[in-house]
Amino acid sequence: MKKVAVIPTLLTLANGVCGFSALVWASKIDFSESTEFCFALSGWLIIAAMVCDALDGFVARLSRTASKFGGELDSLCDAISFGAAPAFLLLKVGPGKQPQPFLHQLLVGVATLYLVCVLLRLARFNVQNTTDPVGHKRFRGLPSPGAAGCIASLAILRGGLEKLGFDVVLARTLIEFSATVGAVCIALLMVSRVSFPHLTYRLLRGRRHFTHLIQVILACFVIVLSREISLVVLFWGYALFFPCRYALVRSLREEPRPGLDEIIRH
Repeated sequence: MKKVAVIPTLLTLANGVCGFSALVWASKIDFSESTEFCFALSGWLIIAAMVCDALDGFVARLSRTASKFGGELDSLCDAISFGAAPAFLLLKVGPGKQPQPFLHQLLVGVATLYLVCVLLRLARFNVQNTTDPVGHKRFRGLPSPGAAGCIASLAILRGGLEKLGFDVVLARTLIEFSATVGAVCIALLMVSRVSFPHLTYRLLRGRRHFTHLIQVILACFVIVLSREISLVVLFWGYALFFPCRYALVRSLREEPRPGLDEIIRH
């Protein structure tokens, strides 16, 4: 029987289990005050799946036990944790209790689009993984964990609204709108050709200066201190900054240069 790397495989399976647990807790949401905590819990379970997903690849490369089996298992678990779980959570975070039929159908369509784009994104990554010249340093299209983090961060924010002291009704309306419109954007970004950096690779690769460690620790401290707001800024900033920069650079390159006659005239 073929040997498998135990620790990376367990981390990959933990990714899938966290995703399934997020689905279970999201299914308990009935929009009553007693189930509001399920929004945050489901979101945090998706974040936990992201941590496991980052660690399994890192440990496999560190121990030189990366394999095709591990890659395929990773994609299957990602489809649960970053595809099915966020798509189902989106149905709860979007226009909630007894929405208008049109809004409900729209939300179902957006959640379906998100799920389909995650599956296409994972399939494309599996096909291009061995031949992609940029390797794991950069991704073509928004990575599915980053997209799932966008949905999870809004769910965590919704679960902590009362603690933050916001106007709950207004904040929930804004989150519902942001989740619905934003999910369309991140779904399309996943299947786009926009280049995104591999943040785990950037943070953990090789030996770094001592100040780099201090910066990472301070960043983690800030995120923990204001986690509800920080996660929204972190994930949505990552998802939207690079497409905006890509569009700006592309528009500058396509800007027509003045001809010789125009230069002489001026």
